[in-house]
Amino acid sequence: MDKNDIVIRKAERKDVPLLLKFIRGIARYEKLENEVIATADVLEREMFDEHRAEAIFAVADGLEVGFALYFYNFSTFIGHSGLYLEDLFVWPEDRGKGYGKSLLLHLVKIARERHCGRMEWTCLNWNQPSINFYLSLGAVPMKDWTVYRLDASALARLS
Repeated sequence: MDKNDIVIRKAERKDVPLLLKFIRGIARYEKLENEVIATADVLEREMFDEHRAEAIFAVADGLEVGFALYFYNFSTFIGHSGLYLEDLFVWPEDRGKGYGKSLLLHLVKIARERHCGRMEWTCLNWNQPSINFYLSLGAVPMKDWTVYRLDASALARLS
């Protein structure tokens, strides 16, 4: 498929069921499907009422073949917002056709347009195909940093 045949479009409220389908797809790929508790109502509120996250789709031949979900953070060190890529996923049968790269490069364009100082994401350590892809684009792993998390039960316990 020619790069010009790939259309990137912004997710809309009507796409919430499709977003959930992609979220379940990436969770299945990452062997974390049992952790998906997101609902259509939550996604609709968070993304389209509260505007806390955004998503884009890669479309080929009229079908959505990949998606990326992102939001903004802030770096006190560089004094700028950053674009944080939460999920990037292309259906397994559509990989190797440039859809993931098109999504990522579109996010780079958004980050530049919105004056972001950087773009970051995490990747599972075992996901070598994705690691190779990110390295091929010039991404640098942050080896000196460890991600920490307080889940909902920890937040409730600490509040």
